[in-house]
Amino acid sequence: MLFKLKINGNVLDVEAEPQTPLLWVLRDDLDLTGTKFGCGISSCGACTVHLNGTPVRSCSIPIESAIDSEITTIEGIQGKVANAVQQAWREKNVVQCGYCQSGQIMSAVGLLKNNPSPNNQEIDGAMSGNVCRCATYFRIRDAIKLASQKLEA
Repeated sequence: MLFKLKINGNVLDVEAEPQTPLLWVLRDDLDLTGTKFGCGISSCGACTVHLNGTPVRSCSIPIESAIDSEITTIEGIQGKVANAVQQAWREKNVVQCGYCQSGQIMSAVGLLKNNPSPNNQEIDGAMSGNVCRCATYFRIRDAIKLASQKLEA
């Protein structure tokens, strides 16, 4: 079936079965490989993208459910909040292996767009479900706090 999807500001035609997970359309059909496959059951967060501005797990969203939605991947994330998060990630040296980081960044941007001054509990709540094999959770939290400070400045 042919679907029209709005991804990173572009309307793209995609040929896929209606129940194909958005993750596989992004990675296999559109070569947007920044969104990672981790678990396939929405538990790890590696596949996080924004659907109409809200972080979601693309491994569990069928393509037919994404029609008429704004889809943003790590390749297309931009703006003041995204820039602050990416800069804070670099300054705090968050990344180790890097596999989970696109999902972590997408979740952090989603959090700060809705809550520009989160406390530790709010950060931990928003980031729960984003698994980091390298256990950089404290650096992630510090980077989110730094990004929040940058947004306040």
